[in-house]
Amino acid sequence: MLARYAYRLATELSPRLALKAGYLYAYKGMRAISAYKKRMKRGELYPPFMFIALTNTCNLRCHGCWVEKEGTAFFMTPENIDGIIETGKKHNAFYYTLLGGEPLMHKGIWDVFKRHSDCYFQVITNGMLFTEENVKQLKAAGNVTPLISLDGWKGQNDLRRGEGVYESANEGLDRLKKAGILFGIACTATGMNMDEVMSDEYVQHFIKKGAMYIWYYVYRPMGEIPHPEYCVKKEQLIWMRRRLLELRRKHPILIIDTYWTADGEAFCPAAMGLGYHIGPRGSIEICPALSFAKERVDDNGGDLYKTINESPYLRGFQKFVTKRTKGCVILEHPQELHEFIKETGAKDFSGRNTAFAELNSIKPRNSHHLPDNEIPEDYWVYRFLKKQVFFGMGAIG
Repeated sequence: MLARYAYRLATELSPRLALKAGYLYAYKGMRAISAYKKRMKRGELYPPFMFIALTNTCNLRCHGCWVEKEGTAFFMTPENIDGIIETGKKHNAFYYTLLGGEPLMHKGIWDVFKRHSDCYFQVITNGMLFTEENVKQLKAAGNVTPLISLDGWKGQNDLRRGEGVYESANEGLDRLKKAGILFGIACTATGMNMDEVMSDEYVQHFIKKGAMYIWYYVYRPMGEIPHPEYCVKKEQLIWMRRRLLELRRKHPILIIDTYWTADGEAFCPAAMGLGYHIGPRGSIEICPALSFAKERVDDNGGDLYKTINESPYLRGFQKFVTKRTKGCVILEHPQELHEFIKETGAKDFSGRNTAFAELNSIKPRNSHHLPDNEIPEDYWVYRFLKKQVFFGMGAIG
């Protein structure tokens, strides 16, 4: 697999973009993890990576989306964006995931790439806006890897995301491949699409399309209409874990999960202080699915490091999780999580003012915490990546 993957990198990517990714993404990512581990030893809290939601606007209405898109449209200000990134740079954090809504609907996104050419950006997008002009701008920037959300073949994907989305997104992938851009596929595994998205044929399809990595998530029933029919059962999670290891050895593509360490144990990135979510109004939130915050990025005169490091809310969440599970408290302990957030006095930044009630109404379910069913990584490449590179691969060893 490794030799075939190296060949793909050498022959399918623009040499300039491949070199930029190697330096900004891989090398600086390792530096970010090293700095993070040193901070942990000193008892300091500041993540090596950050989710930045540029806007809550979107051109799709996907089932199970927790982002409110029908009310007031919010766009993060250039001052807040720059403040987040400049603070990160001071602490060896040069990698940022931009999301929304649909981040490409934020008109200032192209200027962000230019202003921070020493950083690397992952843009989570629905893939509907890869026009020839936008792809040209992505290639010119050179410090961006699009991560396109596709959740199965046409039938399953369009059931969640809307008719015609699968075909339109695949056309965009063709433009990205032609331009030699490093990009990946974000796939939400559900109880309804699990077999197809974990199949060899599915992975091979996106290899042919030019994707260099595929990032698997597990469905969480959040939002105003949570669609619990998409939820994943414990037996499916165990099978998914086994299949990840099989696929990693077979296919020349990076296969990423955000759930298990190199030893196969579950972990929560927010509980480890590996990454937080910042909403379009500057709210500092635990993760993208939990739109509650006590602090904002312009607190303490814009000193984001001080705000996060001294946050009782974020530190309290770490203690809350470690007392209960290694997995996802949203799935396992939603009512207790509801009470914890309420007691902190955190504000609902969802835009619906119903997120607290939504969280409290979730039925407890299994998460990726699978005691007595842990399956360690059996391929040295992924063991190394999960200990050293970036939070999606682990990087907590």
